[in-house]
Amino acid sequence: VLIPICYLLVCAVGLSGNTLVIYVVLRYAKMKTVTNIYILNLAVADVLFMLGLPFLATQNAISYWPFGSFLCRLVMTLDGINQFTSIFCLTVMSMDRYLAVVHPIKSTKWRRPRVAKLISVTVWTFSFLVVLPVIIFSDVQEDFHTCNMNWPEPVNIWSAAFIIYTSVLGFFGPLLVICLCYLLIVIKVKSSGIRVGSTRRRRSERKVTRMVVIIVVVFVFCWLPFYMMNIVNLIFILPEDPVLVGVYFFVVVLSYANSCANPILYGFLSDNFKQSFQKVLCL
Repeated sequence: VLIPICYLLVCAVGLSGNTLVIYVVLRYAKMKTVTNIYILNLAVADVLFMLGLPFLATQNAISYWPFGSFLCRLVMTLDGINQFTSIFCLTVMSMDRYLAVVHPIKSTKWRRPRVAKLISVTVWTFSFLVVLPVIIFSDVQEDFHTCNMNWPEPVNIWSAAFIIYTSVLGFFGPLLVICLCYLLIVIKVKSSGIRVGSTRRRRSERKVTRMVVIIVVVFVFCWLPFYMMNIVNLIFILPEDPVLVGVYFFVVVLSYANSCANPILYGFLSDNFKQSFQKVLCL
């Protein structure tokens, strides 16, 4: 009972928070910055995913999938697209921070809202291509009547290959790029002895960079246990122990909870978001 309730709670908080983010970015002209365009895409991915959560909660509560094959495929696809679009958006945001801090003059022609929109379209297209295996192989399983990946024979090989594929493309690979970006930012700031906060523009750039770093850290905190558990399960076959099953569901809920954490982070870390939220909510 607890897990479906957690799913629905995450869904309610995530849907309202991310819808608010989408509204303020589209509504207010001052919110249409390069970083916020990527944040808008993150929020859209989260909202699409949240729409599938009530279906997953129902499956969890009644232990089978009553919604048919098409909806199973759709919900699984939205889940996958959210996973990949989120990490790809964070990677692009980190690269944008690298350009803003390390090459502030040279990068101005690239760091424009129009370019950010083109990059966003590319991110969605790439995410769609990456989740093609999910679109092809997700279905209602005949034995258990649950919605899952229906691998052909040899099932173990396909399943293991998919875990490695999603872990590398959807987490560890992008994370490597993100770490590299921030490493180069730190080296640049240290070596050039930039007097941080000496100008208003620099101060605002620093605030944006801090916000993106915290969003990335929270994302890693929420998703790392999920990927680690999948990889551990590849190496050692984990027993069907009630405690382990409980831990696995907690890890899954934690990864889903990332979708409701983001809007809260924007409200705390960005003055523009805070003011826009207050304006909309009449606070």
